[in-house]
Amino acid sequence: MAPRPRFLAPPISVLISIALLVGSAGALPPVGSSPTTTTTLEDADGRALDARAAAGRPMLVVYEDRDTSQQNAPLKRDLKALAGETPRFAALFMLPVADVSDYDYWPAKGFVRSAIRDESTRAGLSIYCDWDGGFRGALQLRRKTSSVVLIGKDGRVLFAAEGSLSADARKRVVALVRTEIGA
Repeated sequence: MAPRPRFLAPPISVLISIALLVGSAGALPPVGSSPTTTTTLEDADGRALDARAAAGRPMLVVYEDRDTSQQNAPLKRDLKALAGETPRFAALFMLPVADVSDYDYWPAKGFVRSAIRDESTRAGLSIYCDWDGGFRGALQLRRKTSSVVLIGKDGRVLFAAEGSLSADARKRVVALVRTEIGA
């Protein structure tokens, strides 16, 4: 008779690492919550985001760094298509935010501003810079991953996800945006 395999308990450090990973996996603003932040975001030219511009409008936050900016390219294409088919798309406050907290020093900051300015021109909208990671922290977003958060007209989170969104998740975001803008 062959010996039966025995389960060996993993070292405590492995269990702690798994617990930390599982705990941080839910590090997004919960659906239904009303996130607030006093962090200042600024565009590539140093102009601060005027939070009043989003008042009473649904807001779509796409938070990325240079290494994760392509994770949700399909969602960006879906949103561009929606913008082309409905004039109501202008009712959505798009808030693309770049996590540039690793580059908040001279001379890197100047190079990053230039790159963000170029990307903003290509995208046709202002990309805002999170220089100190405060916005990321306020919204409970993880570093080094693309995060998408849709906040409704009432200021409550309608959708929050990180990483590359599946086709179903992208359809859900677009449907929620359509509902919020009345399209």
